[in-house]
Amino acid sequence: MGKIHEVELHKLRPTQITVGMIEVHDKRNKLAAMKGGEQRDFMQAHPIPAVWGPDDKLYITDHHHLGRAAIEAGLDSGFFDVEDDFSRLSLAQFWPKMQAANWAHPVDEHGKIRPVTDIPNHLDKLRDDPYRSLAGYVRNDGGYQKTPTAFAEFLWADFFRPRVVIGPTHQDFRNSVDAALKLALCKDAAHLPGYKGPGT
Repeated sequence: MGKIHEVELHKLRPTQITVGMIEVHDKRNKLAAMKGGEQRDFMQAHPIPAVWGPDDKLYITDHHHLGRAAIEAGLDSGFFDVEDDFSRLSLAQFWPKMQAANWAHPVDEHGKIRPVTDIPNHLDKLRDDPYRSLAGYVRNDGGYQKTPTAFAEFLWADFFRPRVVIGPTHQDFRNSVDAALKLALCKDAAHLPGYKGPGT
C-alpha cells in the first residue's frame, strides 16, 4: 500500500483509453444518491490507486470507472492510494516506466493496442467500450473471480467481444450479461484470470 492523499479531481489523468459507460453511470447514480458526508466517506473507504506524474498530475492506475463517476456526480476531490512518485520524469520517460509496471493500458474500444499518445488527458474524454461494462457485470455476478492480475477486465472484455452481441437497450445489456455468464464458465475461457469453470 502507498500513502493516501486527498486530491482535487481535476488533477486526475487516466492511464487507459476506455471505460464502460454503463458501469460509470451506475456508479455515478450510487454516488449522487448519497447524502451529507456519505460521498466523502465512500471515497475515503475506496481509495483509487495512482502515481504522481510529470507536472504534478495524478495518474490513476485502476478504478477509472469510479474516478469518472465521481466527476460526473459533482464531487470536488477524492482519495488516492499513491503507489509511486514519477513526477521528476519527463513524459518520454514516464510512459515506458508506467507500462513496465503494468500501470498503463492503451487499448481502444475495439480491443486494439494504441500508442500511449492516444490516452486522453482527462477522465471525461475516455471512450466508451460496452464490453468493459459487460466484463465488470459478469465479474460482479460471479462469472469469474476478482484477481490481482493487471487489467484482467480487459482480457475478459476481449474474450466476450467476438462472442456476445450487446444491443442498445438496458434489457439487451442484461441479456448479454446472462449470455456472457455462461460463456465465462466454458473451457474456452479457462486461460483467463479468475476462471471459475470446470477443473478449477
